[in-house]
Amino acid sequence: MSDLILASGSPIRRSLLERAGIRFAVEKPRVDEDALRKSLTQDDVSPRDMSDALADFKARRVASKTSAGFVLAADQILEFDGAAIGKSRDQAEAAELLSRLQGQQHKVHSAVVIYENAKPVWRHVATATLTMRALTANDIDRYLSRHWLDVSYCVGHYRVDAEGIRLFQRIDGDYFTVLGIPLLQTLNYLSDRGVLEDD
Repeated sequence: MSDLILASGSPIRRSLLERAGIRFAVEKPRVDEDALRKSLTQDDVSPRDMSDALADFKARRVASKTSAGFVLAADQILEFDGAAIGKSRDQAEAAELLSRLQGQQHKVHSAVVIYENAKPVWRHVATATLTMRALTANDIDRYLSRHWLDVSYCVGHYRVDAEGIRLFQRIDGDYFTVLGIPLLQTLNYLSDRGVLEDD
């Protein structure tokens, strides 16, 4: 079995890969994501391409410092009204974001990039469109009060694999894309490369 490193601190991505039976090490890349997003925004990079660029940067950073055969990194960007929306700094800011999203459609772009021997060999970006239910301020405050610790680090501050699914009226796109990684496409590539072979 080939060596694989997950270049991500996301507990959701780690759990998804573990439950798929993949063995890997985790190395969180040391990057200033806020500064990178700001720079990409100033360069008029689209939200979709921003997710790809951030995933690539993370994979490249870790791949340059390891001898592992494969390094996998992922990133997710929420797009609303054509603009990339970053993570909120606190619960009050998250409530403000959800109040903007309620009753509206937004998109999430989830990108994955894989490096082999410090060179990019595969990438994929998937997009899902989500329609949020109409929510009152009380609905939002109650949801965040109950789940803030679990959703504080999530794009959009909801988790569709938990109670956050109740915030939505409709989701068009792959379930795993919403969770933060186009998992089926990723598994297909790793399988083709022999990374998923049983010992």
